[in-house]
Amino acid sequence: MKYFSVSQQWVLLVIALLLLGGLTFKFYHQPYSPPSEESAKEFVVEVSGEIRQPGIYLFQNPPHLSEAIQRAGGLKEIVQVDPIFSSTILETGTLLTVTRESSQIPPSLPLSTGGQRGGRQDEIKIRIGRMAAHKLLVFSIPLDLNHVSVEDLCLIPGIGESLAQEIAAYRERRKRFRSVEELRNIKGIGEKKYKNLKRFFTL
Repeated sequence: MKYFSVSQQWVLLVIALLLLGGLTFKFYHQPYSPPSEESAKEFVVEVSGEIRQPGIYLFQNPPHLSEAIQRAGGLKEIVQVDPIFSSTILETGTLLTVTRESSQIPPSLPLSTGGQRGGRQDEIKIRIGRMAAHKLLVFSIPLDLNHVSVEDLCLIPGIGESLAQEIAAYRERRKRFRSVEELRNIKGIGEKKYKNLKRFFTL
């Protein structure tokens, strides 16, 4: 069995320490570069109503209305949607609601498929709105400070019923918020609380 001399043992110890130090520096001292907002951001759209697969869908880029409907399985019935309307680009947090509504057909108009002159015909309508506040918060999508209700304000951490009422009263007095920074003017919101709250709101 071969033994290392004392000097050789010291050399091996120094090499081991250098390797250990290099690994430590690599894993613990390497500067962290967070992902850019563009690469990390997802666009959230909810599709509901007369659709084959209602639900919430995520997109890497802002989707067109037709793309969102296609992801949700398409309309339950094959109908022609205005190409200009189909190309509408949707914002994150959009709610698409597809409904079937009856419309009166005037006697003077020609007959269409499934309709009767002077009768009623079903019509598919697509409405663009906003997802419910609790769903927006799940996906870290800010709420519109000028439209959020007192009940929805209470869903935000750090806002109780009394503070929610103060925010709503301030908005009513001023007609609307001009900027999110105006939250600083509300009783009960100091600088620290404002910094915690501002990420939850937009205009």
